[in-house]
Amino acid sequence: MNNNKAKWIKISFVISIILLLIKFYSYYLTNATSILTDALESIVNVVAASFASYSIYLSSQPKDDNHPYGHGKIEFFSAGIEGALIMVAGFFIIYQAVYNFFIPHELNMLLEGMALIGFTGLVNGILGLKLKSEGRKLNSLTLEASGKHLLTDTITSFVLILGVAIIYFTDLIVLDSILSILFSSYIIYSGYLLVRKSVAGLMDETNPEALKETVEILNKERKDCWIDIHNMRVQQYGGDRHIDLHLTLPYYYELQQVHDEVEIVEEALENRFDGAIEVFVHADPCIPEKCCHYCQLKTCQVRKFSQKSKILWKASNMTKNQKHYHDLADNL
Repeated sequence: MNNNKAKWIKISFVISIILLLIKFYSYYLTNATSILTDALESIVNVVAASFASYSIYLSSQPKDDNHPYGHGKIEFFSAGIEGALIMVAGFFIIYQAVYNFFIPHELNMLLEGMALIGFTGLVNGILGLKLKSEGRKLNSLTLEASGKHLLTDTITSFVLILGVAIIYFTDLIVLDSILSILFSSYIIYSGYLLVRKSVAGLMDETNPEALKETVEILNKERKDCWIDIHNMRVQQYGGDRHIDLHLTLPYYYELQQVHDEVEIVEEALENRFDGAIEVFVHADPCIPEKCCHYCQLKTCQVRKFSQKSKILWKASNMTKNQKHYHDLADNL
């Protein structure tokens, strides 16, 4: 899996360098600040691809004494660096655009420049879709972030062509600076979103999508003897995932039975996700006076109260640090 990640990052790096040269050549031909905007963002693509290559290499390293959860979080850091670089490039472009607004300069060979930018946009779009797809498939934030960045670059490139075409037909050179400022604002916003996602991952913010997937799997595999699951936490470490939860089982189960049920839960989760999955299950005994009311185990020989309800397993109650009899009143 990590070989596939490295392969696509290397491809992205090589293509980014080629497209960078083409964009700067386009700027050399046209002298348009708006095209310089696109070229400068491509520098970010090259730097980001370099850092992403290292982050994927590091994230593939096995766990060690200093990193018991592995090195996967470096991918969040990589995405944050890429987002920060995008924002810096955006602010620099705004500065250059404002300068050219007051001191305009002549533009040349706009048709040739548009053709070159159109070619780079098409290549970035194809590569961006592929990286985004591979990132989701391999559960890699680094690949997905690079793919989104390239798709953003594609959009700005084609909008840029439209803007340069307007300049070409109207001869309003001042539009070059206005266009650059608009592009830069969009670039800064897309960079902010990457930084925001990076910080969320580094701070172990709840990943709603990962949590939703885990809840869906447990509901699908749910057994009658799994009386409830609570205090569940799902954490993402780059392409790896860590899940821990408390599983309530009948209090009279012997140790071997408890062990078997715990293994079933672990295997159900480990076999349904891509990437490395680490599952820790803590087994709790049921409390007859409180759990019987929603226990689904029809073969229970020590039931003290009849079943009144079935607790629906949702992210909202499975993540609470309490057994589900606290929620029983809401289901009656």
